[in-house]
Amino acid sequence: MKIERLPFLLMLGLVGCGTGKDNREFAAMQERGEHVMGVDQYTSAHVFEDLSDGGRVLLDRDDPADTVGIKAIRAHMRDIATAFRAGDFTKPFAVHAQTVPGTAIMTARRDAISYEVLDRPRGGEVRIRSADPAVVAAIHEFLEFQRQQHHAAGHEMR
Repeated sequence: MKIERLPFLLMLGLVGCGTGKDNREFAAMQERGEHVMGVDQYTSAHVFEDLSDGGRVLLDRDDPADTVGIKAIRAHMRDIATAFRAGDFTKPFAVHAQTVPGTAIMTARRDAISYEVLDRPRGGEVRIRSADPAVVAAIHEFLEFQRQQHHAAGHEMR
C-alpha cells in the first residue's frame, strides 16, 4: 500500500466508527415505528414535505398488494391527525424516544392548525395547514426532524 493512501484509509476508518451505533439507533427507531404505526418501516416509504402553508406527511407501502398494511397506514394517519388536532404528540415521541422539535408550538397553537387526512393508493397522507407564520415555521421544524430521523424524502418522487 502506498503511504499517501494511509491518511485516507484512516479517515474512512474513523468515519465508520459511529456507523454501528447510528445503525442500532436507526433500527431501534424503525422497530418503535412499526409498533406505533402498525407496518414494517423498512417496506414503507415516508415523505415529509414542507409547503408554504405548512406541509404534509405521506406514508406508503412498497407493495400495492399489501392491503392489510395499507389499511394500517390509513388508520394510523387518521389517529395522528386526531391526536395532533388535540395537541397530543405522544406517538412521534414514542417513535423517536424524544420530544420532537416544533411540537411545543404546534400544541400551544393547535387552534391555528388544520389537519386533513387523505387516502392514497398505497397508504395515506396528513396535510397540515396554518395561516400563522410562527406555526408554519414550527410545522417545518417538525417535518425537518422527521425527514432526518427517518432518512426520508422532502418531496414525493413522481
